[in-house]
Amino acid sequence: QVQLVESGGGLVQPGGSLRLSCAGSGIRLSMYANNWYRQAPGKQREFVAGIGSSGDTAAAASVKGRFTISRDNIKNTVDLQMNGLKREDTAAYYCNARRLRDDYWGQGTQVTVSS
Repeated sequence: QVQLVESGGGLVQPGGSLRLSCAGSGIRLSMYANNWYRQAPGKQREFVAGIGSSGDTAAAASVKGRFTISRDNIKNTVDLQMNGLKREDTAAYYCNARRLRDDYWGQGTQVTVSS
C-alpha cells in the first residue's frame, strides 16, 4: 500500500522559513516525479515545485528563488525548503508522486503565514 505522509507545516511569521517533508512508504519516490502542490481556501490546487526522477527541478514563478525542492533517495523523502514566506503562501501543502497512470497524494499539511 502506497502512502505519502507530509510533515513540517505550522504557523510562521512573514519572512520566516519552514521545511516540509514528504515520506513515502510502499513506493520508491526516486522512480517517480515528485511534486508539491498547495491549495488555499476558495482557490484551486496549484503546482508549487517538482523534481523529476532524473533530479531536474521546476518551481512556480510565485515561489522561484524562495522555495527549493530536494529528494533524499536513501531516506525516501522529498523536502520543500520554504524561505521568505509571505502571507499569500498560506495554504494546505500536498505531496504528490506521479508516473504514467500512477498518481499518489498525501493528506496535506497546513502552512499559515501570519504575524
